[in-house]
Amino acid sequence: MTPDTIAFIPARGGSKGVPGKNIRPLHGYPLMAYSIAAARMSSQIQRVVVSSDCEEICAIARAYGAETPFMRPAAAASDTATDRDVILHAMEWMWEHEGRVPEYWVYLRPTTPLRDARIIDAAVEEIKHKTEATSLRSGHPAPESPFKWFKKNAEGYFVGIDPTETRPEYYNLPRQAFEPVYIPNGYVDIVKASFAMNNTLLQGNHMIGFATPVVEEVDTLEQFSYLEYQIQKEGGPVFEFLKKSALDNI
Repeated sequence: MTPDTIAFIPARGGSKGVPGKNIRPLHGYPLMAYSIAAARMSSQIQRVVVSSDCEEICAIARAYGAETPFMRPAAAASDTATDRDVILHAMEWMWEHEGRVPEYWVYLRPTTPLRDARIIDAAVEEIKHKTEATSLRSGHPAPESPFKWFKKNAEGYFVGIDPTETRPEYYNLPRQAFEPVYIPNGYVDIVKASFAMNNTLLQGNHMIGFATPVVEEVDTLEQFSYLEYQIQKEGGPVFEFLKKSALDNI
């Protein structure tokens, strides 16, 4: 079967917040191994590719079942590189070296490690069903509406953040008075190659809003510690997959 759905996992070597973050052990396994495992568990994904500028990361990625067909160039691995820079490099490499580019790119950031493959599958099915969609992005409901927040004006006074709002002191209204707002969480984002390679945008203006359960992202040592506790207490399908794979290889 010719693959039309690929898992794409970005894992560069540099990380200022937590050095070596992508391969830092999380309850016994490298952080990025959780994203590789979730992709391998998916029934919709036919190929798992890791993009990195680091040989050590590439070797670990292969050990957990991912491909590393190319090294990411420095221009796409800097602090200022965008998601579009990273994914477009991979798409263009495949076109040049393989003669085709899979259509659906399931973008799985290592910093969201605890996923359920069934939710990934549902996201892929949804974007394939909505042919007019240009992309899909996941998020979970915000616990409090940001429309209740403030910013400071030039005189140092708090004012509401929505200049179009006409209700007096609207920020004091109950949260039910505001429309739902979603926090992007990196659970499962999907880019279509046919759109990204032919436009200056990555996601376009027909981006499916895909609601997921609340999920923890990890960017600090404190968040690593919390996820350690969460896995120890609750486990999870991705952790069990990694544990079984390790036992199978003994």
